[in-house]
Amino acid sequence: MLRTLAVANYRSLRKLVIPLERLNIVTGPNGSGKSSLYRALRLLAETSQGGLVASLAREGGLQSTLWAGPEQISRGMRSGRIPVQGGRRQEPVHLRLGFGSADFGYAIDLGLPIPSGSAFALDPAIKRECIWAGPLFRRAALLIDRHGPVIRATDETGAWQVIPGTVSTFESMMTEFSDPRSAPEMIAVRERVRSWRFYDHFRTDAAAPARQPQVGTHTPVLSDDGADLAAALQTIREIGDARGLDAAVEDAFPGARIDISGSTGWLELNMRQHGLLRPLRAAELSDGTLRYLLLIAVLLTPRPPELLVLNEPETSLHGDLVPALGRLIAAAAMRSQVIVVTHSDHLIAALGSQKGSHSIRLEKVLGETQMEGLGLLDQPPWEWPAR
Repeated sequence: MLRTLAVANYRSLRKLVIPLERLNIVTGPNGSGKSSLYRALRLLAETSQGGLVASLAREGGLQSTLWAGPEQISRGMRSGRIPVQGGRRQEPVHLRLGFGSADFGYAIDLGLPIPSGSAFALDPAIKRECIWAGPLFRRAALLIDRHGPVIRATDETGAWQVIPGTVSTFESMMTEFSDPRSAPEMIAVRERVRSWRFYDHFRTDAAAPARQPQVGTHTPVLSDDGADLAAALQTIREIGDARGLDAAVEDAFPGARIDISGSTGWLELNMRQHGLLRPLRAAELSDGTLRYLLLIAVLLTPRPPELLVLNEPETSLHGDLVPALGRLIAAAAMRSQVIVVTHSDHLIAALGSQKGSHSIRLEKVLGETQMEGLGLLDQPPWEWPAR
């Protein structure tokens, strides 16, 4: 389980370090930085998939994603005695992402590339990557250290060994190095991060993939677009929690049940509802009903991830469904660490009443995202590896 999430200089997240628990509810007014926090988490996940630089490029490149305010915000600026203004830069340009858990911590530091004649002058350069033992970075706890193109790892005696070869400045060591003998910790952290799952804004329009019949294969993990919904639900019924599936449908839609039809390998979702003489096909379901069934497939997965992140799962749901959704998310948090980004008061109330839930309410002060009520003495200890 992640204990700490740290982000520096990504959009409005100038210097954010927040504690995490088993079930986390990220809330705040519009423009407070909820989407930026969600994107930062996705960027962290991309380090293990080799897509970090491409993800930044889709956002306009490193320059477009960097904190746009002053490097330092003085007390006078915060009090309003002096206007917000820039000054002489004290540190190199950087975007930093990191997390700490009970056994391992990880951090990546991206900056501007060294000027050259390359046509890829806007590609960010990875300046440093580190994996350490425990939740807090300490030099004595370092296990793997990447400085520019060079990677070093500690051996069984604790001595540092340079790993042969070099890593390109635009590639994470998490994807470019995979020797389990010389750096087993990197494999462990990489596979853990690769297990993270993100779901947001399923399509539910008339042409949505989830409404179409699909060739059926065992599907323990629902795809990002929900195209394999029927297969995912049937997989839960056959190798997962079939009773939990029926109970989740009944909790949200009393008297209803779902069936998966398909005798030739093509699967289609059908829903029987109280009072109707025939089942409704996926193409006939309301947007809210279809979205809720998608969320059931996500939250009852037979292969629970280390971390499950849901971005505004309440979208298009009727308020009557939100308490049932809250119970479903709370049950999922028994098997995975869960982060829910939401601005629904109903969902906040439903999740806030669950035992062990942790509220992360964001606010903006002078354009900077902060966690409400978290002072300097309250935030988790965190230190970034220096370049």
